[in-house]
Amino acid sequence: SGWDGPAQRDFDRPLNARGREAGRAIGRELHDLGIGFDSIIASPAIRVVETLAGVAETFGPLDPRFDERVYLAPAPTLLKIVHETEDEYDRLLIVGHNPGMERLALLLARQDKLHEQVALKFPTGALAEIRFAVESWGEIAGGTGTLALFIRPGELDPGLRPDGDND
Repeated sequence: SGWDGPAQRDFDRPLNARGREAGRAIGRELHDLGIGFDSIIASPAIRVVETLAGVAETFGPLDPRFDERVYLAPAPTLLKIVHETEDEYDRLLIVGHNPGMERLALLLARQDKLHEQVALKFPTGALAEIRFAVESWGEIAGGTGTLALFIRPGELDPGLRPDGDND
């Protein structure tokens, strides 16, 4: 996100050019991999709204539900939102902020190679897909998921790496 603009609050900070391109890169990758979502719950912060707009440019239309609880939420709040998800949905995308998103991924996923990668660096714009063998979203708990995919924007395009970032 950009820090140079006249935004008065963190909530109002827009994306910078690299952030907009990162959203498009993630959208392209999701489209190419054939990954879709039944439900999208997102922070209403300006930078998240703009990220989803970038993803939609290359992925296709998205229909997020904006929930103020996601803004800067800690992992326990995000897990509560997961538990509240209606069981008619099979695939949920939560779009939020670090450190909460990183901590949620680390909490839910079993220890493995991808878990180590998430722990090493979960940069802005990264996407972690966690799969669960449960009947209900309410059954999800710490260590019950398997990281199926972890994508960092800088891995899709080296130009998207933050200055000095070697991820």
